[in-house]
Amino acid sequence: MIHVYHQGTDPSQPTLVLFHGTGGNEHDLLPLAELLSPGSSVLGIRGNVRENGMPRYFRRLAEGVFDEEDLIFRTHELKQFLEQAAAQYGFDSANLAAVGYSNGANIAGSLLFHYGGVFRYAVLLHPMVPLRGLTLPSLQEVSVFIGAGTNDPLIRAEETQELQALLEGAGAEVTAHWGNQGHRLSAAEAEAARDWLRRAASQA
Repeated sequence: MIHVYHQGTDPSQPTLVLFHGTGGNEHDLLPLAELLSPGSSVLGIRGNVRENGMPRYFRRLAEGVFDEEDLIFRTHELKQFLEQAAAQYGFDSANLAAVGYSNGANIAGSLLFHYGGVFRYAVLLHPMVPLRGLTLPSLQEVSVFIGAGTNDPLIRAEETQELQALLEGAGAEVTAHWGNQGHRLSAAEAEAARDWLRRAASQA
């Protein structure tokens, strides 16, 4: 998979795994990563799927309607890539923080839904429920930050609340931050995620 890896200065910090939104690339969230955890190593991954030339992590059938078969396939593909990257770059695969926006948040959520503690922390910015009808693995050791918009035109508040309930039902500790910037990632949301990650990592 096309990716970028930056070695961090503080090995005690989680390695940040970055998942961009539709049309983004492996470099998109690097400034956010620098804000969230300046000493962390960073792995930015470009989605393997194209929609009208725009990179994504999995196909969709329509706006908000996921191709579930492809989503599941791409989730397993990404898990395999994370294992290869950990071996190649030598980061601790037991101390990862997912940082995903929109489509990237959905694939990060799917990784949690399938593999439980694949991430110790997850910053999910404007996510949807990736799959329904799954029995989730234990997320007992996982902390999740959800960034949501009260007026997000793509994601209803009920969807965010459902995702939070599913994650908490599997044992995750979830913090939801609500803003009013629509589907956009705001500075206030990014700063709230930074403060949350600092607290969560210091308690580990």
